[in-house]
Amino acid sequence: MADPRGFLEVGKKESKYRPVAERVQDWEDVYAHGFDPVASLNEVSEQARRCMDCGIPFCHSGTAGCPLGNLIPEWNDLVRRGRWDAASARLHATNNFPEFTGMVCPAPCEAACVLSISEPTTGGSVTIKRIEKTIAYESWAEGIIGPEAPDAKSGKSVAVVGSGPGGLAAAQQLTRAGHDVTVYEKDDRVGGLLRYGIPEYKLQKSDIERRIAQMRAEGTQFVVNCDVGIDLTVDELRSRHDAVVLAIGAMKARDNPVPGRELNGVHLAMEHLVPANKECEGDGPSPISAAGKHVVIIGGGDTGADCLGTAHRQGAASVVQLDYNAELPSDRDDNRSPWPTWPLVMRTSSAHAEGGERKYQVAVQRFVGDADGNVTAMVLAEVKVVREPDGRRVITPVSDEFEIPCELALFAIGFEGVRDTALLTDLGIEPNRRGNISCGSDWQTDAPGVFVCGDAHRGASLVVWAIAEGRSTARAVDEFLMGASDLPSPVKPAQLPLSVR
Repeated sequence: MADPRGFLEVGKKESKYRPVAERVQDWEDVYAHGFDPVASLNEVSEQARRCMDCGIPFCHSGTAGCPLGNLIPEWNDLVRRGRWDAASARLHATNNFPEFTGMVCPAPCEAACVLSISEPTTGGSVTIKRIEKTIAYESWAEGIIGPEAPDAKSGKSVAVVGSGPGGLAAAQQLTRAGHDVTVYEKDDRVGGLLRYGIPEYKLQKSDIERRIAQMRAEGTQFVVNCDVGIDLTVDELRSRHDAVVLAIGAMKARDNPVPGRELNGVHLAMEHLVPANKECEGDGPSPISAAGKHVVIIGGGDTGADCLGTAHRQGAASVVQLDYNAELPSDRDDNRSPWPTWPLVMRTSSAHAEGGERKYQVAVQRFVGDADGNVTAMVLAEVKVVREPDGRRVITPVSDEFEIPCELALFAIGFEGVRDTALLTDLGIEPNRRGNISCGSDWQTDAPGVFVCGDAHRGASLVVWAIAEGRSTARAVDEFLMGASDLPSPVKPAQLPLSVR
C-alpha cells in the first residue's frame, strides 16, 4: 500500500521552470532539466510518497478527474518504490502518449485529488502531472518504450482522417488490434494541433517524432499533404478502407467583425501560431511576427496564453491580453466549483510569468488604422457580461471608450466546430447546432462505417479528452469490423466533463 504519512512528511514540489530571461530567448522546453538525473528521480519518487492511495481515487474519475481512467495511485506507488519499468507499464495501459499530457494537460486529476480538499492542511494535491511526465521521459531514456506490433493481422483496413491526439490514439489502438491503418493528414507534417497549434516551448516536437516512429514500426501508415475530400475523394476513401475515423478537429475559429477588423495586422490566433511553429520546424520566417510591435490578444484562455508566450519569444515591444470576464479569485469557491470539479480560479501559465499585462472586463469596440491600412490602435470599453436564460452571453459596455496602442491584434476567442469541408459534404454528414459531428452510442456517425472522435465530436477541448475518445472510438471500430473487441473504452459519447463545462 502507499505511504500513509507521505503527505505529512513531504512538501509539494512542482517542476522548476528555467529563468524567464533565459527561456524567452529560445523555443526550448520551459522546464529546467537538472544536471543530476538521479537526484531529480529521487525527488519525484519522494513526491509520489504523498499519494495516500485513498479509498475512492477521484483523480481517475472520468467526470471530474482523468477521463482516461489513468491508474494514478498504482503508478504513484510504483514510482515511490523506484519501479520505473512497472510504473511505465501501468501508465501506458491507459494512456498512449503520457509525455503529451504530462506537458500540456491542465491536470483535472490534481484538482480532483483528495489532498486538494483542504490545501492549507495537506499542502495541496499530489504532483500527478510531474510524476506522469517523469515516468514517460524515464521510459524513453531507459529504452522501456518500444513498438508493440500485433500478433496477427485481421485483414481489415481503417482510415483515420486527422493526426491530432485523438486520431493518433485511435490509429495506434487499431493497429495493435491487427488492422491495417492509414492516417491521412492535410498538413505537411503529422501531429495536428500538437504539431502546429501548441508552441514548441510547451511541447517539443521531437516528442511527437518519437511516437510517430514507434507507430510506423508497429505498422501504421501515414499520408501527409492529403486533404481528404479533395486530394482523395470520398469514393476512393471508401473503396480502400472498411471503416473510417474522423479526427479532423474543431478548427473553425470564432471571429468578431468589429469595425476595423479588415485592417492589416488583425488576425485569428491560429494565423499567428501555425507559422510560428513552422518557423521552429525550419520552414523560414513567420509572415506574422510580433517583433518590435505592440501586441493585443483578445481572449483569456489557453490559446491566448500560447499567443502570449509566442509574442514574448518573437520580441514584442509590449503585450496586453484582454478578457471580458471578471478576474477570478485565487482560491476555490466551493459554491461555484466544489471539489472535485475543476476549480474556477485565477491561473498563471508559464507565458504569463514571462510578462505582459492582463485586462479584465474589457472588450474591443473597434480598431484604428493608418493611411496604409495598418492597425495602429484598439478602442476598448469596460463591459458587463450577462448570461441570458437561453445560454447566450450579452456583453454590454459600461464605461467611456479608451484607446491603447496595437500593431498586431490576435483573436483567441475560441472555436465554433469543424471546418466546412468537401469530406463532410460528400459523406452526407451535417454538423449539429454546436458545429460538431454527432454520433451514436457506438461512436458511429450518420454515415455507415464512419466514426468520429476528439474535438470534431465534442468541440475544442483538452488533449487528454481527445486521447480518451480516440481509444474509445478504436474499440467501437474494432467491434464493428470483428464483432467483438478487447480494446478499452474509457469514455462514452454522451459523457460531459465537469472540468470543461
